[in-house]
Amino acid sequence: MKTTGFKRSLPLARSAAGAVFAANMVAAAFTGATLTGATVAQAETAIPAACADLQAKYPSLKGKTLVNAINPHTPGYESIDPNDPTKYIGFDIDLGEAIGDCLGFDLTYKAVTFAALLTTLQAGQADIVISDIYATVDRAKAADFITYLKVFDGVLVAKGNPKGIDGINTSMCGAVAAENTGYVEVPLIQALAAECEKIGKPAPEIQLYDNNANCIQAILSGRADTYINDVNTVDGAVKAYPDKLEKATAVTLPYSVGIAVPRDNVEFRDAVMAALTEIQKSGLQVELMKKWNLPEDQLETPKLVLAE
Repeated sequence: MKTTGFKRSLPLARSAAGAVFAANMVAAAFTGATLTGATVAQAETAIPAACADLQAKYPSLKGKTLVNAINPHTPGYESIDPNDPTKYIGFDIDLGEAIGDCLGFDLTYKAVTFAALLTTLQAGQADIVISDIYATVDRAKAADFITYLKVFDGVLVAKGNPKGIDGINTSMCGAVAAENTGYVEVPLIQALAAECEKIGKPAPEIQLYDNNANCIQAILSGRADTYINDVNTVDGAVKAYPDKLEKATAVTLPYSVGIAVPRDNVEFRDAVMAALTEIQKSGLQVELMKKWNLPEDQLETPKLVLAE
């Protein structure tokens, strides 16, 4: 079936270089680091006392090294350290390490495109996915999810908002949206086509990219009019480019951010959920959220999102 206003974008080398610079600028905006300064010090965190009981309850995890599949292009959550390209930093990185510490396992990281996160997990090339991925029933066909954050999206536009975009609505008719392959925002924008047709306007065009930095770069270069994604990512982009970008508005989506684990490993799922619960109860998750400038009201009590 043909999809109106939908195409795959393949950035040129110049665009790719710009995207790398954009990623570093946004990462610096979140961490407070300069691109040439020292690595931001890791916050001291105390592992909840109840974790000792969890290690006794789930002894098979202690001493293991597990693989976390990530798409390291979401500053504030997971990104390449602008001061040390061999390291990953962000809230999700810290939270994953805290879960590992609680249950007694270490984590290594496998960087993949966002669209490949769940397929990497399904293929057995990763054991867990903690990478700012929205937990949906459709995605739960590939993995079980344990939620930990509420979803607030921001609408990123060029300074002055020349197209007057104010949400995922008919203000987007005829506009070009840069989005990540596999993101939930894509079908929401596609669904506007019928509404735009009713009022005699063209459907939004969607350009697909593999990471946030390329989407931000698409607006900076004038190839796209908007990018709709996690509000913290949008705020970071505006902080990095205050003279070129702005947040038009924020929208609430009916999703949660979740940790993905294999569907056939209920014991591991239960262990991760139990550790996350203790981390929240101890206040450690809020501490990490403050460290990465995430609003406290985004915290969500863990719940399961499973396939129907």
